[in-house]
Amino acid sequence: MTIQDFDITVATAQHVDFAAMICDEMAESAKARGTGIAQRSPEYVANKMLEGKAVIALHKDGSWAGFCYIETWSHGDFVANSGLIVNPIYRKAGLAKAIKHKIFELSRTKYPNAKLFGLTTGLAVMKINSEIGYEPVTYSELTQDEEFWKGCRSCVNYDILMSKDRKNCMCTAMLFDPEVVQKQYEEKMKKITHKATLLERIEAAIKKRMEKIIALG
Repeated sequence: MTIQDFDITVATAQHVDFAAMICDEMAESAKARGTGIAQRSPEYVANKMLEGKAVIALHKDGSWAGFCYIETWSHGDFVANSGLIVNPIYRKAGLAKAIKHKIFELSRTKYPNAKLFGLTTGLAVMKINSEIGYEPVTYSELTQDEEFWKGCRSCVNYDILMSKDRKNCMCTAMLFDPEVVQKQYEEKMKKITHKATLLERIEAAIKKRMEKIIALG
């Protein structure tokens, strides 16, 4: 079984029948890890599909293989890729990484100026986030939208979060800031341009020196 056995696409109305199964697996997966996630209803997940704010992976036999959806906070200034889940029978095929990249692309297309963030306890997700360009940050750099933090109430670690005044918890906070990434890109290009200009000057000086030597000869 390889990643070629799956179709990873933006979810639509034709996928809403998978919503209940996806929610059940989210809950079971959280229970197995011993950590909590914000619980979502099948209606909530289905609505994300209808809004074009979710990515679903299907096996070539038509069964659901993975899922992830987009949530927006602080009037669209912050975006979270939430509920990443892979059907247990299709794990170890690279689906989580492929879905994460797809939902990231969708998020950047829909909300190009938004900061993308995530809270996770999964090392695999942290690794994927790092590859995409997310960086670990403090909770204070995330959205302070009360609705977002209300979603943590169903998590088994909610008491820990509140006892620490929402400054940290069991999850690692990660952020992709397009403005910071753009500045890093510009700085990188400046260095490349500077090196290119320096090489051009050196080449010009060598050429001029050679011409002078030839002329003297």
